[in-house]
Amino acid sequence: MTSLLLLLHNMIMPCDAQLSPTFYNSTCPNAVSTIRTSIRRAISHDRGWRRLIRLHFHDCFVQGCDASILLDETDTIQSEKTAFPNVDSVRGYDVIEAAKRDVERICPGVVSCADILTLAARDASVYVGGPTWTVRLGRRDSTTANRDQANTDLPDPFSTLAELISSFGNKGLSETDMVALSGAHTLGQAQCFLFRARINSNGTDIDPGFASTKTRCPQSGGDRNLGPLDLVTPNSFDNNYFKNLMQRKGLLQSDQVLFSGGSTNRLVSDYSRNPRLFASDFANAIIKMGEIPATQQNGIIRRVCSAIN
Repeated sequence: MTSLLLLLHNMIMPCDAQLSPTFYNSTCPNAVSTIRTSIRRAISHDRGWRRLIRLHFHDCFVQGCDASILLDETDTIQSEKTAFPNVDSVRGYDVIEAAKRDVERICPGVVSCADILTLAARDASVYVGGPTWTVRLGRRDSTTANRDQANTDLPDPFSTLAELISSFGNKGLSETDMVALSGAHTLGQAQCFLFRARINSNGTDIDPGFASTKTRCPQSGGDRNLGPLDLVTPNSFDNNYFKNLMQRKGLLQSDQVLFSGGSTNRLVSDYSRNPRLFASDFANAIIKMGEIPATQQNGIIRRVCSAIN
């Protein structure tokens, strides 16, 4: 009877319930450590740690931090996985699903996928030498996804600085938050069609030598060919992203506009010189992002992150 009452409570509890770092202390005291172990195990086999931070970011910008991005396509759900900013780009779904399975073994139906995703971003950062931060817990999972909102609310690789500032501002995030969060989003590689125009522009905002190294991105064809976003330290949490921008080596337009004579130049310059400042501002920004409230009035605890069950 107790477990039934707990399940019913979880099913109807509002998404905007008060968050707390001790939320699972009584209902699943080993939840946080179990998730941490699962995430570390995944990263030890694949150093693509940024994918988990990016996955968290792409979730929170659509309907709030409710794990809607993890839902698969169904007859009634248009998955966010197939939205333009996510398709063939966002990864890490399998890592969160594995962590969910580990938690379900010890505490069935208690820990939300949204909380697992939020913790995974923090644990991934710490594992590769990045900052840590306190994660407040108690999020609920959505019962639907929103592909249309993913297509409109997530910044795209061709965004101008003004568009980026507006996009982040609409989520309650400042310019400082935006620049700090951008420093960790450069996972691995980008597809050719996303940067072709930039490397062939002969513009003054791109280093010619850097542009010439992207030979696997021809002027036509090869749209899916990949180019590295960070040539220097792609598997470490550091401030090289900002150093690259100051050398006009941002692969995507939406990266380089952060250092193009606008209001964010100072922040890029500061972070390039002061990695501790970057780490501190990043931690503060991701806490704010991780607490963007869910738009659904009521949430559930999904037993499998990819489906309503």
